[in-house]
Amino acid sequence: MTQQHYPAAIAAFDQANMEDPNREMADGKEYPKELLYAQRLSEMQGRYAPDASEAVKLAVRAQHIQRWKTPRSNYPMDRNGYLLWRTGLYKFHAELAGSIMQKVGYDEEMIARVKKILSKKGLKVHPETQLMEDVVDLVFIEYYMAGFAVQHPEYDEAKWIQIIRKTWQKMSPRAHEFALAGGIKMPQALVPLIMKAVQE
Repeated sequence: MTQQHYPAAIAAFDQANMEDPNREMADGKEYPKELLYAQRLSEMQGRYAPDASEAVKLAVRAQHIQRWKTPRSNYPMDRNGYLLWRTGLYKFHAELAGSIMQKVGYDEEMIARVKKILSKKGLKVHPETQLMEDVVDLVFIEYYMAGFAVQHPEYDEAKWIQIIRKTWQKMSPRAHEFALAGGIKMPQALVPLIMKAVQE
């Protein structure tokens, strides 16, 4: 691991996310939302894949970097608008992370590698991109799925099974095994639905 570059990049990513005006509570403490998310991703990566490459560790920490600057409301509120927003986000995160990495002294090869992961290119075929996706989905299940359920009380069981399967399908078999073997804390209220979705 590049001794001086890595901690400088992580610190700069966190500094960028500390500017998030949105706040979230965790363990009785208030955090900038995207800073908390980034820290949760890194913690999950350490649990799930402690031997991950430096590029993956950097990409994981920058996965949502300054996401609030590209709001969903900037795009049409339809399926096409959603896809354009997601594509725009991937590019925004990749460019911002790459710029920060360049400032702290990373070479173009490592910058390109991290940007490729953040662009979500090669999911299922590019191991580093898939590894980051696994971490993202595991964090969603452990920390955010229950909150998402509260935000959408109108969703019935069929809709929830569809959402869970969509998340599950993006994950690797290794991530499936990790989740089902107790590697993450499942949201208790949703465990029956999760098990039904992944077993059918």
